[in-house]
Amino acid sequence: MNSINHRMPVLFIGHGSPMIAIEESIFTKGFETIAKELPKPKAVVCISAHWETHGVFVTFMAHPRTIHDFGGFPCELYKLQYPAPGDPALAQEIRQLVHSVEVGEDYDWGLDHGCWSVLKYLFPLADVPVVELSIDYAKPASFHYALAKELLPLRKEDVMIIASGNIIHNLRAIDWPHIDTPNYGYDWAQKVHEEMIDKIVTGDHQYLIDDVGRNREYHLAIPTSEHYIPLLYALALQEQDDHLSIFNDSIVGGSLDMTSLMFS
Repeated sequence: MNSINHRMPVLFIGHGSPMIAIEESIFTKGFETIAKELPKPKAVVCISAHWETHGVFVTFMAHPRTIHDFGGFPCELYKLQYPAPGDPALAQEIRQLVHSVEVGEDYDWGLDHGCWSVLKYLFPLADVPVVELSIDYAKPASFHYALAKELLPLRKEDVMIIASGNIIHNLRAIDWPHIDTPNYGYDWAQKVHEEMIDKIVTGDHQYLIDDVGRNREYHLAIPTSEHYIPLLYALALQEQDDHLSIFNDSIVGGSLDMTSLMFS
């Protein structure tokens, strides 16, 4: 954390399969390692790839439910609960901060697996209030980047913003026998990964907003945008003097990028 400016870190987490919540791996160890570096925030705002809506909404309930938004997994996974409280006051503040679009109040959603499967490692006691902000699937990358900028004041209010998705996410192309093999990526995935990391390190956000999807490799890497968009929220919240940490920097299964970032 930047002790001079007293602002909370911002994270982008590559969450991968829901099984990450119950299986130990180099990636869960990466989450646990980064958790040791995190200050305890007043609250968390999570932007998850798994809450897509028409319009933008924020969770307003005091006690969000744990959503098991997946099928065909072991019973153990469905038994997991992440009973973190909500924060209606923070949700209301988000509505007031965002002027580019009206943010609606949501009382039905809760915490989906893109959120709780990560937070269970970062804040295992579930004692930090959490609100989720939805992704408007009809809007372009530039809309999401601009909206995220409006959330910047929260970093200086002890609020941690965590975006959860995957830089490269093509489930149809996954080589399942190699899903647990680190650094196993198709040639096109490796190419896109290296190019994206270069743009992230050099701060070329405009490239990552405008140019992704322009050729065959990117079309394969990002066939749909919902897992990529959370990255743009994290990038938009980067301050000029932030330190960039990259962890879990690996492709698995050929076409799933687990790379995670922290700006602090």
